Amino acid sequence: MAKAPVSSSRHTAFIVTLLTGTFSMSISQSSLSTAYPAFMRSFDLGASTVAWLTTGFMMVMSLMIPVSPWLLNNVGFKKLFQSVVSVFAVGTLLCIWAPSFTVLMIGRLMEALAVGIIFPSYQTVLLTITPRKGRGKTMGLAGLVMGSALAVGPIISGVLLSFFPWQALFALFLIVALLVLAASPVTITDVMPQQLSTLDWLSVVLAASFPALLYVLSEATHTGMTAILWMILLVSALAAVWFVTRQLRMNKPLLELRVFKTPLFTKAVLMTGISYIGLIVTTIVMPLYFQDILKVSPLVSGLSLVPAAVGLSLLNPRAGALLDKIGPRRVVTIGMSLIIIGFVMLGLLVGHMPLIIAIIGAMLTEAGNAFVMMPAVTAGANALPRNLISDGTAVTTTVRQLLGSTGVAVATMILSTVQAATGSEPAGFTATFFAFAGVAVVGLLLGLTMPGKQSA
Repeated sequence: MAKAPVSSSRHTAFIVTLLTGTFSMSISQSSLSTAYPAFMRSFDLGASTVAWLTTGFMMVMSLMIPVSPWLLNNVGFKKLFQSVVSVFAVGTLLCIWAPSFTVLMIGRLMEALAVGIIFPSYQTVLLTITPRKGRGKTMGLAGLVMGSALAVGPIISGVLLSFFPWQALFALFLIVALLVLAASPVTITDVMPQQLSTLDWLSVVLAASFPALLYVLSEATHTGMTAILWMILLVSALAAVWFVTRQLRMNKPLLELRVFKTPLFTKAVLMTGISYIGLIVTTIVMPLYFQDILKVSPLVSGLSLVPAAVGLSLLNPRAGALLDKIGPRRVVTIGMSLIIIGFVMLGLLVGHMPLIIAIIGAMLTEAGNAFVMMPAVTAGANALPRNLISDGTAVTTTVRQLLGSTGVAVATMILSTVQAATGSEPAGFTATFFAFAGVAVVGLLLGLTMPGKQSA
């Protein structure tokens, strides 16, 4: 039976609490790499070991995403939200205390478990409690919050680590989590319909194929494809096929993959993934370009991406409002065009542009992301019946993670291969920028087939 919608008097408080909790978890995901040198000194470990704080995080997060629809359908949202924030807080507390790297890793994986549940869930809840005609604006606000986390995450971590030990970074996450937890009894209500079912544990085990695939992609960018990685790739690919087949045959699957039978949803998922590839390739490749080609310091390199992230944050709500007014086709066409222009400009001017032009190029690609990612998520959700929105957002998030990791692996491969073949660093960046401009062209063609107006 469906729950009553959030009343107008509590609607704002509900959204603020939900997005604040998600915001703090988003920062914890994106800003930790700044502290790697401090972790290496504190625990006397190498960079490859410390990197497991991110690799392990992504694997656990990816495992929990397919489970999130079942949790939303079987656990009251208030209880689920409070449990997720509590797990995140306990994990963060372990990270603060951490007498060893093992304890730090356990705390980090607990954070990842919480993030893997909340990321698709918050989008599902926002889409569920918002009338269809206003979803673009609401999801634009969600994009603003997430974009802000991307923008301020490196700044906050950099400032804190300049004056305090690395534990202060986790202390900030803990304070925000406790404040959100304290507010939740008043502001969070049960808004999701309950459809009780038994958890299919075999599907959960098979879903581990997705983080395994992410692990292979991540490791291959550093070490190349070894025999062990090929073996993991084969086993995880077979498990992924088994997972998909099992979901399609079950009456009540862990993850309803029949959402792909809706053509508009499928297009939206692909465009969301393509825009995320553009975003993550920009954030990974541009710092390398700033340092390797323009020879600026790591600090300047990091700060040079802030304008792009801030622009992404500011444009998200405007793109959402445009979606409600003019429909998905025009909005995503604007976005994909900006991504193409940004990458083509960067590709043409490699080695000949000053820092400010490179920053503008990054701003164009990230601005394009604002007009594609959340609008495409919203358009895809609008094409689904209400009871499939949770499955749709989980599918979208999973595909986005897989495509993003694939994009990073391909970008790294192009950079290294072309640079080795030509003996020219600029040539590697030129090839990479043009390759992903081509990917964005595919997204543009998909966008042109989207409907001109939102469905009523």
